[in-house]
Amino acid sequence: MESLRLQTSSVVLWPCIASILVVLVIYGSSDAPIGSSDSKSDLPVSIAIPMVQLRSKVITTTATSSVSDDHKLVLSSSNNQSTTTPHLLPNQTPPREASKRKRRSGRSKMEEGLARVRSSIRTAAAAASGDPNRSSPPENDVVSHGVVFRNPRAFHQSYLEMERKFKVYVYSEGDLPITHDGPCKDIYSIEGRFIHEMETGAEAGRFRTKNPKEAHVYFMPFSVTWMVKYLYKPLSYDLRPLREYVSDYVRLVSEKYPFWNRTSGADHFMLACHDWAPHASAGNPFLYNTSIRVLCNANTSEGFRPQKDVSLPEIHLYGGYVSPKLISPPPPNTPRPYLAFFAGGLHGPIRPVLLDYWKGRDESLRVFEYLPKTLDYDSMMLESKFCLCPSGHEVASPRIVEAIYAECVPVIISEHYALPFSDVLRWEAFSIKVEVSEIKRLKEILEAVPEEKYRWLKKNLKVVRKHFELNHPAKRFDVFHMIMHSVWLRRINLRVA
Repeated sequence: MESLRLQTSSVVLWPCIASILVVLVIYGSSDAPIGSSDSKSDLPVSIAIPMVQLRSKVITTTATSSVSDDHKLVLSSSNNQSTTTPHLLPNQTPPREASKRKRRSGRSKMEEGLARVRSSIRTAAAAASGDPNRSSPPENDVVSHGVVFRNPRAFHQSYLEMERKFKVYVYSEGDLPITHDGPCKDIYSIEGRFIHEMETGAEAGRFRTKNPKEAHVYFMPFSVTWMVKYLYKPLSYDLRPLREYVSDYVRLVSEKYPFWNRTSGADHFMLACHDWAPHASAGNPFLYNTSIRVLCNANTSEGFRPQKDVSLPEIHLYGGYVSPKLISPPPPNTPRPYLAFFAGGLHGPIRPVLLDYWKGRDESLRVFEYLPKTLDYDSMMLESKFCLCPSGHEVASPRIVEAIYAECVPVIISEHYALPFSDVLRWEAFSIKVEVSEIKRLKEILEAVPEEKYRWLKKNLKVVRKHFELNHPAKRFDVFHMIMHSVWLRRINLRVA
């Protein structure tokens, strides 16, 4: 009898062992990247994420008590199903299989739609016959000034596709003030303005969806500026509370919803303007390396990757408003007596070099550390042909947007700075770039700009101004929509299996 029992056990165990080996072979052979390599894109490099990362993250998450069907879908090959198979009518699909096919079908349709979008953008780009300066049809006054755009037809087509299709899900998790709020009246104003517009703005309503399954991207509405205000201990230089908050937030949404684990966060985005935002995003390695980070501090030498991240313009709203003097600059033929202007503190490595060479040295190139009380900052910009925009502690500077408002040609003096909206805009058409090593030749360089080119640069500032304006409510092609378009570009460039 004992021998018979052993034989019977062996007969039962061998099929189980064989099934386990088959499952291991299936799961162990799926390390292909999500990013498709057989299709080319005229947008930045497509993002590829190893499938093994997704699998390990999903398996970890499914160990929690709240496991959604979308999580279980990844593990559907496991053997812990009931051995009793319900009787099915001819041609009837099992309910679980039908549910899986429906979910797959929804995601497949979304990706097929984005593939058609990519095709339509390429077609529009090709219609320009290889000339990036060729304008769109005359009736389209938004991109008729093709010279400031890399490809006006491609941009216009992409923008229209965004308005028609783009859907964003805003996570409701988190409490005020650190989530669902942000600054609206200081140097980091764009952080709070975007969060408020995204959550409550009427124009943003066309992009928001309450159904997360319909979303192309997922927005995590926390404010790094408010983290610094409420969590950071002054002068401690300890940024762990910021990283811990971000880590906890990502853990919360990844355990409650299936969407983060589906792509390791590649279709999620955060937005922050504080200098320490990149450090805060390091609270989760997938957020830092995989997600779309919309940052003012767009320093390519410190982990900012233009292929997946978005450079955010820094806009300083004093008291929540743009200076009245900058809302309506003087007519183009108004004299500008000064060659260039700068006033600012000794922040970072570049400004001390600028002030050392030029502070108080030249009456036409006005450089101040602190502006005398007899002079007005906005008036000085409006009276200068060029406005110097050196980086401070970090690469971004609100002076760039202020110079655009003043129609004072920005002179960008920085290193490793990915300029905002560079996917679309040709910065060389409305600004001057000066290397740090050339600061001592600054006056020579600016005086060498022909008058005709200067007038061309200044005229183009009027064209791009709308793309850097904060409006309430938001308006088409303004800075809110340009940020959305930048996120949209990264999403349509992401191939999700």
